[in-house]
Amino acid sequence: MSRAKALQFYVITRLLLAPLMLWTITSVVFLLLRATPGDPVDAILGPRAPSAAKEALRSQLGLGGSLLEQYISYMGALLRFDLGISITTQGQSVWQIIGDHFPATVELAVFSMLVALVVGITVGAVAAFKPNTIWDTGGRLFGIITYSVPAFWAGMLLQLIFAVWLGWFPLGTRFPVTVTPPPSYTGLYTVDSLLSGNLGAFWTTIYYLCLPCVTLGILLSGIFERIVRVNLRQTLQADYVEAARARGVSELRILLAHALKNAMIPVITVLGLTFAALLGGAILTEVTFSWPGLANRLYEAIRLRDYPTVQGVVVFLAVIVVIASLAIDILNACIDPRIRY
Repeated sequence: MSRAKALQFYVITRLLLAPLMLWTITSVVFLLLRATPGDPVDAILGPRAPSAAKEALRSQLGLGGSLLEQYISYMGALLRFDLGISITTQGQSVWQIIGDHFPATVELAVFSMLVALVVGITVGAVAAFKPNTIWDTGGRLFGIITYSVPAFWAGMLLQLIFAVWLGWFPLGTRFPVTVTPPPSYTGLYTVDSLLSGNLGAFWTTIYYLCLPCVTLGILLSGIFERIVRVNLRQTLQADYVEAARARGVSELRILLAHALKNAMIPVITVLGLTFAALLGGAILTEVTFSWPGLANRLYEAIRLRDYPTVQGVVVFLAVIVVIASLAIDILNACIDPRIRY
């Protein structure tokens, strides 16, 4: 089988497996929510509400039938792309909640990833290029510390230092509450401010992004530092690198034009999956910084036992992770001829 046909077969297989993965995730979330103690009806009406009112609300929310009936109704709604209505936001659809909060998560993820890539690749490349030196030791320590420090602890510490004590950065919002945000074209304040030609709003948005993005980015940079350092060191010992040195090619050119490019292949895989996980997994960072993103909203929905919101947001994020995983696998197969399927 040729490489093109093998890759085509792999892509088709992954596409066929994607619905099975999504069905498994949604089913597990559905069952876990209903297995946890507590009743969302009691959370809304209170435990002393009349039984008739509770039953009426339970029927309205789709919680009145048996577990199997609820599951069939829920899966049928998913097939119609209906994520349901939030229990706790007075009739707001889950799609509206996603539209309101997801742009904030995207901005946080994008700028955090930029910080992580710049810092991680730089530190990893320097450590690999200068083995067995203080730079190498420092790179190792940097990777270990940033990888092991809890996000919530680092977030609270940096907020205490830079926001409370020094007063350099704001807390708890994406934009000043006393200033009108830019017109909403995409929901991304950085993009919307540029589209509207408001550079002041753009730099204000960047200013409010600085502390949470730098915190999350530095913590993530340890992952990329370790990958770049290990792979780049192996690449610098390869035969073609030695041949380039024998031809008199400068070390800087070898690093930038030959070694670093090949060492970046594993980084692409981690980059895609980390970014996808960031879109739904930055709960600790968003909660710590009171960032109004989708992960923070998911945390609130879990706390309030808002079944439709939790299920809908998880399905939405699961789709993103599945698509990102598939895209990264295909990209790796295209840029790395050593990969076979």
